[in-house]
Amino acid sequence: MSNAMFCYQCQEAARGLGCNVRGVCGKTADVANLQDLLIYLMKGIAAANIKAKEIQQDEDAAVEFIVDGLFATITNANFDRDYFLAKIAQGLALRDKLKQKVQLRDYFYKRHDIMEWTASSPEEMDQKAAQVGFMSIPDQNIRSLKAMIIYGLKGMAAYYKHALVLGYSDEEIADFIQKTLVATVDEELTVEQLLDLVMKTGQTGVKAMALLDKANTQTYGHPEISKVNLGVRDNPAILISGHDLKDLEQLLEQTKGSGVDVYTHGEMLPAHYYPAFKKYDNFAGNYGNAWWRQDKEFESFNGPVILTTNCLIPPKDSYKDRVYAANIVGFEGVKRIEEKDGKKDFSAVIEHAKKCPPPQALEQGEIVGGFAHNTVFGLADKVVDAVKSGAIKRFFVMAGCDGRMRSREYYTEFASKLPRDTVILTAGCAKYRYNKLDLGDIGGIPRVLDAGQCNDRYSLALIALKLKEAFGLDDVNKLPVSYNIAWYEQKAVIVLLALLSLGVKNIHLGPTLPAFVSPAVKDVLIEKFGLATITDVENDLKLFMG
Repeated sequence: MSNAMFCYQCQEAARGLGCNVRGVCGKTADVANLQDLLIYLMKGIAAANIKAKEIQQDEDAAVEFIVDGLFATITNANFDRDYFLAKIAQGLALRDKLKQKVQLRDYFYKRHDIMEWTASSPEEMDQKAAQVGFMSIPDQNIRSLKAMIIYGLKGMAAYYKHALVLGYSDEEIADFIQKTLVATVDEELTVEQLLDLVMKTGQTGVKAMALLDKANTQTYGHPEISKVNLGVRDNPAILISGHDLKDLEQLLEQTKGSGVDVYTHGEMLPAHYYPAFKKYDNFAGNYGNAWWRQDKEFESFNGPVILTTNCLIPPKDSYKDRVYAANIVGFEGVKRIEEKDGKKDFSAVIEHAKKCPPPQALEQGEIVGGFAHNTVFGLADKVVDAVKSGAIKRFFVMAGCDGRMRSREYYTEFASKLPRDTVILTAGCAKYRYNKLDLGDIGGIPRVLDAGQCNDRYSLALIALKLKEAFGLDDVNKLPVSYNIAWYEQKAVIVLLALLSLGVKNIHLGPTLPAFVSPAVKDVLIEKFGLATITDVENDLKLFMG
């Protein structure tokens, strides 16, 4: 196993440059390299499957493999070496099966290494893995743009996976993911061509978020304004974290009448806004805060915890035996809930919960959310009137991710110091920096409008476009809307690219700009889109308020 790595895909990249010994997230060097190898392998699978489609011999399994593989390599998703070794072995067999189907057809990548390399042991995989990461691309700007594209695809795959789970697919999105993966192998692409592909990635990201929005709302109803309990009840309970609503649905079905309560954590909080989940008496409330606090909050919860997607941090031994992983989540020694025929059996988790004491209270009270696009559209006249009367001077989109850095206290301070005639539009776990502040309302409109999970940032784009229409403007940038977005991982990357593709300018991104953006690429983003980073609260408020 190699003891060296290079990873700069998340905001917490070491020294703002990249992790080269061990990930700040806890990822070991060998796992980081195997993730790079899986991405490399999937480029070969995609190339073969694209050609197989030309003769109507393509495999749905290839698309599913690629989507799962991209998702599994997102920050804080899977730390399990054995998972990636097995995934790579499975992928090699799939690629070679596809190669057999297209062996008589001439295509560009027929003899490229993505099609030819093989490995029959973990040692051979480790050796190959150390050779195929981003640092194998010599040109800094080409490397930067290809990283931006790959990380955008990772975020897109996460959203597309959630739609697939609910039975919604889109051939155009699947084709784009595969063709774009293969395009990153092309050494002839120029900076200009890659910039164009970055924008196309953003455009397709909008489609993926729209598909997931359709899947969620047609399955569970449109989110509605809801009060969510923050306290606890005197029953044994299960905590469910992540983003997968279908996992939550199955868990609630299997726990009803059992005497076991279910609480959400982190990005699962917005599940309380969907009408379909309100019928469950044992859906007790939300416990805790953003993902990075789980090492303390999982400890005090007392009962079992289910991780449905990324946002896992290496569990402490004191509660590791209570952690269960589903979908693409993985960590050595953590129990897995496998799917069979589209269903998951949570009976072992439920029995585990019955043996545990009730959760220890962290806080009391309620928070209000459910301001997705359908809800806000219903308030459109009221909102427009408030803007025209001057009651609302400006909207601040403060969506995105939370993280561990002390500098993220900036977002709490920024929200608390915003003028009382401003409204925050939020989605994602960044909201935990300010969603429990007492910021009041403006004529009955709460000053923090929570649209939901990170994928629900699509709602915020729709709300902006609706306001543009309501005010008869020809440019979304003429709205009284400012963007002060926090980022952490690759789903935030696809959201950023999606906003840029929609023409949104002057986005402030923090607490730092991505390490994978080279100085020259950063200059292009600044010149073309006005992309900037945060400074300090006082100066930024002056800038935003003009």
